[in-house]
Amino acid sequence: MDDMDNPKEPLIQKLRVLIRFSVRSLAVLMTLVILWGVVDVAWEIYMKLRTPPVMLMNISDILATFGAFMAVLIAIEIFINITIYLRDDVIHVKIVMATALMAIARKVIILDFKVVEPSYMFATAAVVFATSIGYWLVVKHVDTRAVSHNDVDQCFENPDECSLEETDRKI
Repeated sequence: MDDMDNPKEPLIQKLRVLIRFSVRSLAVLMTLVILWGVVDVAWEIYMKLRTPPVMLMNISDILATFGAFMAVLIAIEIFINITIYLRDDVIHVKIVMATALMAIARKVIILDFKVVEPSYMFATAAVVFATSIGYWLVVKHVDTRAVSHNDVDQCFENPDECSLEETDRKI
């Protein structure tokens, strides 16, 4: 019989170690991306303020700067997602949805309404609306739907101590 559902199975344990190493590597790389993003934002502001007219930015420069700021904030949110996954070994849908909303907000902020077609704007509005509704639903129900991997592992280790009613209540 295949024992892949058992968390004590040696292959699964080795794969989990590999995945945790990969996630830690992603956290280090995301930290570097955030630092490079901050340096890039500072450099862009410096260069825009140096070019004539000196110490002035037009509206497109300001919007581009806002987009760069939002990109760094999105990278920070992704880093938070990674660190929470490392800590809890669970993907928190609420934080992932918040990150998606930030990414969509960045897209909306940097849209050039003179160039974008109306169908693209309507599609973007639909994505914003759908993601907002999804986030609202997750926030409304997130506390009643959370089950950690530790709870599942405990049920595998001690199936007699896991009642069906308690598991249903957690799910």
